[in-house]
Amino acid sequence: MSTANGKPDRTLIILLSVIAVLVMVALVVVFTRGEPEALDPGTPEGVVQGYATAVIEGDEQAAGEYLTEDAFAGCDTFDRGPTDGLRVTLVSTTERADSADVKVSIVTSSGNGPFGADEYESEGVFDLVKADQRWLIVDAPYELAICPNPKAAS
Repeated sequence: MSTANGKPDRTLIILLSVIAVLVMVALVVVFTRGEPEALDPGTPEGVVQGYATAVIEGDEQAAGEYLTEDAFAGCDTFDRGPTDGLRVTLVSTTERADSADVKVSIVTSSGNGPFGADEYESEGVFDLVKADQRWLIVDAPYELAICPNPKAAS
């Protein structure tokens, strides 16, 4: 660590400084990632993002604004389960003139066992239609399906 004349070895000091800088940069990256980028709400992807965010936050009335009237037909109240462990990622979009399919990956995390959290991943597809120049959801994957009171959403 020090040379024969008692001065610290410059190579070691430089190496430790570089390691300290790398650790600080890594910490900044981890703690400043923030929220995902908001997609254009006029696109099928943006509609699915807004809907999924509302469902995960528990705001079923806001989520209901993204649904067609047909989505409410035959809608019965049901218990979907907790949404605090859901993570939704965009996989692909197929857009046509008046309809679109948005495929997402849905990861459900629960617990914290000895080997980490239990996770289950599945893919789901949102079916959308264009009505009055606006994209609306006709059908959502069951993990994100809701049945709000349509009268309260109006």
